[in-house]
Amino acid sequence: MELESIHENAKRLMEILRLRTPPLAIKMLKSEAEIPPNAVRPLRNMGHHLDLCQAFAMSRWGGKTIAMLKEDMWCFEPVVGYGLAEPPQEFLEGENRYPFSIMTREAARKWAHSFPRLKVGEYVGILSSPLVKCTFKPDLFITYCDPSQLTQLLIAKNCIDGEDITCRLGGHAACVYAVVPVLQNKQCVVASPCRGDRRIAMTQYNEIIFSAPIEMLREFVKALEYLEEHEWGYPWMFELKPEYELSNNYAKIGEKMGLKYNK
Repeated sequence: MELESIHENAKRLMEILRLRTPPLAIKMLKSEAEIPPNAVRPLRNMGHHLDLCQAFAMSRWGGKTIAMLKEDMWCFEPVVGYGLAEPPQEFLEGENRYPFSIMTREAARKWAHSFPRLKVGEYVGILSSPLVKCTFKPDLFITYCDPSQLTQLLIAKNCIDGEDITCRLGGHAACVYAVVPVLQNKQCVVASPCRGDRRIAMTQYNEIIFSAPIEMLREFVKALEYLEEHEWGYPWMFELKPEYELSNNYAKIGEKMGLKYNK
């Protein structure tokens, strides 16, 4: 998909879903040579480190293109998740979790060993930018949305291929859970913004994350437009009405199962 098409589809996605902030374009960097000239390098250009969720926030809310290498990272969990360095034994023993947010060493160790991780050394960093104006070809896009917008995206995914999304939810390291499974499995993912994401990176209490391979962007827009054409569009009309009018296909299947509808 060419950049012009990516930008057009990103704008259409924002328009249909009435998103508050643009989806993020995310690219994993295999070398510093892939960093575009307009990208901000936090340590070099700003004089300080950032948590990755803060870099995402700068892209979402400020429209910045941010390149985060290992040297720019303040939180170590994306360094582990993206394979920017070998995880130390202390991490594998769960010492960042026990006894603070996990009650036993065994449980903390279990969490650490199941942490999503890319191969060490495959990438040197990560690039984020608003999808509507990115200057690079992303690997995936991330949408911060409210629960109703997420529902419409899940309906659109089902509209595309008849399949639901199966994913792993966690309360930690949203930047890892929203990216690594998409890269590893070429699948869509729902992730819950983590405590850090919400506390220090401006993620709103009603927001949740939806991620997908960039190759599916146009498919999602087509599905959302299809839903609009077939009276399944967003936003929805609200009503609290008993025995509301069912569509013919719903009523037909219900009647086959013995449900009685008023004519």
